[in-house]
Amino acid sequence: MPTRRATIDTSTGSKLAAIVDSPTDTPITTAVFAHCFTCTKDLKAIVKISRRLAENGVAVVRFDFRGLGGSTGEFADSNFQTNLEDLQSACQWTGENVDAPELMIGHSLGGAAVMASAMHVPSVQAIATLAAPSCTAHLASFLSVSNPEIDSIGRGDVVIGGITHTISRQMLESMRQFDLKKEIESTDKPHLILHSPSDATVKFEHALRLLEWGQGNKSLVTLNGSDHLLRNRRQDVTDVADLISVWTRHWITR
Repeated sequence: MPTRRATIDTSTGSKLAAIVDSPTDTPITTAVFAHCFTCTKDLKAIVKISRRLAENGVAVVRFDFRGLGGSTGEFADSNFQTNLEDLQSACQWTGENVDAPELMIGHSLGGAAVMASAMHVPSVQAIATLAAPSCTAHLASFLSVSNPEIDSIGRGDVVIGGITHTISRQMLESMRQFDLKKEIESTDKPHLILHSPSDATVKFEHALRLLEWGQGNKSLVTLNGSDHLLRNRRQDVTDVADLISVWTRHWITR
């Protein structure tokens, strides 16, 4: 399975580190994969899902949002709007250097970015989200409670996944102000919703809202017993990739 590294230029000057996982034969479709908040393209679950998708014939471009992983920029200066800009840049680069992206995949907050961007990328025919929230404000609430200094003095540190990240007030405000429900309700593209009832980070009720709000054909698959990062059940990443692959063949046409 061919894999190559790439750099994606953005309109704001940031450079996004990316990896392209390609099938050995001609791809059946091309996908862009957006990672979760403070994660990277190298999260084990994302790597394994992307590689399995490539084995199944799906070319995948996975990238780091600015300020994370190998991408340039300061994470504290980023926000949900810059995530959307980065995702748009990744889709444009994919179209120019791989093939027009027909599928967008997003994990957790990356899933929110995918839902907010899908209608703005004409080539995208379908989206798949994994453990995605139905709003962005809930994350702002979590971060604010984790360190009240973020709101009181404008900046504060929060430990997420064992790593300390500096969070700014403007990042929280971006999450609080974004109307994700409006974007979901305006999306008529097929949507595969993958979520675990055991997810302690993004509750299952978010998946039910996505199922209710979306206007396109929707499929909800419950990942029974899985955690948010798909770490506790080794087979989950393979199952998720296989589910996306099979579903993709029904909804994406070339």
